[in-house]
Amino acid sequence: MKVLCNVDNLTEITGTEAKTGTNQNSPVGQKSGTTSLSAAYEVQVSVCIPNWNCRNYLRNCLISLRENLGETSFEVIVVDNGSRDGAVEMVRDEFPEVKLIQNAKNVGFARASNQAAEAARGKYLFFLNNDTILPPETIGSLYEFAELHPVVGMFGPKLIDGSGHTQISYRQKPSVVALLHRTSIFRWTGLLKRLYYRYRREQFNPEVIREVECLMGAAIFMRRSIFNMTGRWDEDFTFGGEDIEFSTRVNKYFRLYYVPSIAITHFGRVGSRQNVTFSAPKVIVGYLQYFRKTGISPLSIFLYKIVVTLETPIHLLTKFAQYLYRKLTFRNQDAEKSLLIVRGLWAFLTRDLFLFWRT
Repeated sequence: MKVLCNVDNLTEITGTEAKTGTNQNSPVGQKSGTTSLSAAYEVQVSVCIPNWNCRNYLRNCLISLRENLGETSFEVIVVDNGSRDGAVEMVRDEFPEVKLIQNAKNVGFARASNQAAEAARGKYLFFLNNDTILPPETIGSLYEFAELHPVVGMFGPKLIDGSGHTQISYRQKPSVVALLHRTSIFRWTGLLKRLYYRYRREQFNPEVIREVECLMGAAIFMRRSIFNMTGRWDEDFTFGGEDIEFSTRVNKYFRLYYVPSIAITHFGRVGSRQNVTFSAPKVIVGYLQYFRKTGISPLSIFLYKIVVTLETPIHLLTKFAQYLYRKLTFRNQDAEKSLLIVRGLWAFLTRDLFLFWRT
C-alpha cells in the first residue's frame, strides 16, 4: 500500500510548531498529564454511519465500502434513525455483513454516532456521512496515516462534491459576529462579510496538509481511545453544530489535521434537503448551543437571539417573494431551492423558536 507521508513529525509537513504544552513523547500527541489508553481490538477500523431516509445514497456508500479491499480489516456499522424509505430493509437484504442498529425515531446525528461507537470493535473510529463515496484503498490509507502519525488525535480527508469540486473540508471556530453575517440584515449591508469569509474560507487551502481548528463532520477519523477519553459526541445536539463542538473539545487535548492526500466524494446536504423542516431549525438551534457550551457571554448570546428572531420573518418573506418570481418566470429548479428555504424558516418560526429562546 502506498505510504502517504513518510515522516516522523507532522511539523515537517505543515511548517507549524507543536501546540504549547503538548508532550511530543506521549502517546497520540496528548498534552502533558493525560493518560494513555490501550486495548486489544478485533478489527482495525470501525466505520460508523448514521442514516435517516437516504436509502439510495446509503446504498452507494455501502457499495463503495464493500469495494475497499486491502490488508486493513474493518467493519461497517449503520445506525438508522427511524427511516421510512426502506433503508433498513435495503441494508438487511443487500448488505448482510453490515451491523445494523435500528432506532424507532430520529434521535439525532450525535446519539446515533455514539450508538455506533458503542457497538464498534475497532482500534479506530471512522465517522462517515451516508451521502459519501469512498475510492478503493481509502480505509487502508486512513489507517496507515493514523499509524504513521500518532501525534494526530483526529483528522479528516479532502471532501469533493458530486461534480468534482473541492468542498470546504475544515474551518475555524465560529464567532457570534461572524455568524450574524448569515442574517439578511447584515448580509445586505456587508458589514460583517470579512469576518464571515475568514471563518469559512480565508485560510482554506485544499492542497495543503495542516493543523486545523474544526473538521467537517462528514468524515472524521480518530482512535477509539481518544473518542472515549474526550467525552464522545454531545447528545444535546440534534442536528447541526455538533461537529464544531466535538472538534473544539477534542482540540483541547489533541491535534486536528486536514489530510488532502486522501479524498472522498461527499454530495452534501442530501438528508437536510430531503428533511428541511427538521434540519433547518435544528441547525439554527445547534449554533446557539455551541455558543453556550463554549463560554460565549450571555449578553452576546442574547443579542444573537434578538437579531435572529427579528431577521427570520424578513428572510422568510424575501425568499417567498423570490420563490413566486422564479415560479412565474419558469425557473422551476431555482424556485424549488427558494421553497426549501421558506419551508425551513417557517418550521423554525412555528415550531422551534421557543426551543431557540430556551436554549
